[in-house]
Amino acid sequence: MSFSTLGLSNEIIRAVTERGYTEPTPIQMQAIPAVLSGSDLLAGAQTGTGKTAGFTLPLLHRLSSDKSVKDSRSEYPPIRALILTPTRELAAQVEESVREYGKYLKLNTMVMFGGVSINPQKRLLKGRVDILVATPGRLLDHVQQGTVKLSHIEVLVLDEADRMLDMGFIHDIRRILSLLPKQRQNLLFFATFSDKLKALAAGLLNHPKMIEVARSNVTADTVVQKVYRVDRDRKRELLTHLIRQYNWYQVLVFTRTKYGADRLVKQLSLNRIQALAIHGNKSQSARTHALEKFKNGSLQVLVATDVAARGLDISELPHVVNFDLPNVPEDYVHRIGRTGRAGASGEAVSLVCVDEYQLLADIEKLIGQQLPLEAIAGFKPNSTTKPEPIQDGRKHKPRGGLDKRKAHSTDKPQAPTSAKKSAKRIVAGGNKSGTRSGASRRSAKRSS
Repeated sequence: MSFSTLGLSNEIIRAVTERGYTEPTPIQMQAIPAVLSGSDLLAGAQTGTGKTAGFTLPLLHRLSSDKSVKDSRSEYPPIRALILTPTRELAAQVEESVREYGKYLKLNTMVMFGGVSINPQKRLLKGRVDILVATPGRLLDHVQQGTVKLSHIEVLVLDEADRMLDMGFIHDIRRILSLLPKQRQNLLFFATFSDKLKALAAGLLNHPKMIEVARSNVTADTVVQKVYRVDRDRKRELLTHLIRQYNWYQVLVFTRTKYGADRLVKQLSLNRIQALAIHGNKSQSARTHALEKFKNGSLQVLVATDVAARGLDISELPHVVNFDLPNVPEDYVHRIGRTGRAGASGEAVSLVCVDEYQLLADIEKLIGQQLPLEAIAGFKPNSTTKPEPIQDGRKHKPRGGLDKRKAHSTDKPQAPTSAKKSAKRIVAGGNKSGTRSGASRRSAKRSS
């Protein structure tokens, strides 16, 4: 099946072809006709399967085919479509996709997020904006200042809705929903399903069509997952060993805290491994700079908190490393979903100490599989070490039966498959976010 069989306009097909895509992915094959039909939609798929194009392409077709209604109080037509995303990086990525796929259409797009001056955004809002991509916090800043009107929205998209709920945006989302017209099309996309998401969908969607191309909360078959057991104070040493031994490049490393990310960057730099960090305390310019260097291949290691687990799209990213396991099992799925995208192969390595055995058990329960355990010669953990509280204050006991699973001792792990480095440029955007405690998610603060 080709995109031309899905009922999209020639202008959109031309733009899609120019980006090198000829056949739709499974989520696109189902989502595009559903959106074109005008129905509400609840759609789930693994990360890296093309969900963005699944709503972007039919949205562009619908808006370019229907005449807009001019607001009598404004010189320009009102905003017709609103796409909400949880992070700056994802907002920028989505807006870029909308702009590229719609470049042969007479539609204007705009992205707004915190961490940057609000004044340039105000100026853009005085012109024509057909499609607005925004993070919830900055959008509400504009609402409070009276610089944006949402009374003519025809289509609402909640992209990565599960992540927005995880970050505590539910109250902001409800406030935004109260500002929208009741008659509209609602599209809700997710990667992992939860009771909170189910409750949101029940109150938002009207007789929706439901699509789930793969069971939620699972990892892609294209990602090789490994777990290396190691003492907590030797993780940095083991990471350095793996990077040097196998000449890893473009390595995305996740830490649990912002402080931990900065400390790891300093330690890697002392070992002459070029690394930069991105997290909620970094300025937008610093985050943009780090992402650009990483995407164009001039930066060897990018260390991040879960702010980058969504919205970081790098073609054929070869390596993801969990320096710390996440407190929330679903975040593991999102993290390793940065590799093995669009059918490409990837490798996800987790460095696990005795403090994290219960976290590992929670992850395995979520994804429904037991992850292979290995121990690198020279880095075998001390079997007498007792677990200590992890940095969020929660103490985890060793998982029952973990020690019975013998780790394979080897002088070296399986050599990873080499992958091409992408030089595609992205402009970062979205709301501040760092790691959140698994015990209780605090509401994410809006960026000013």
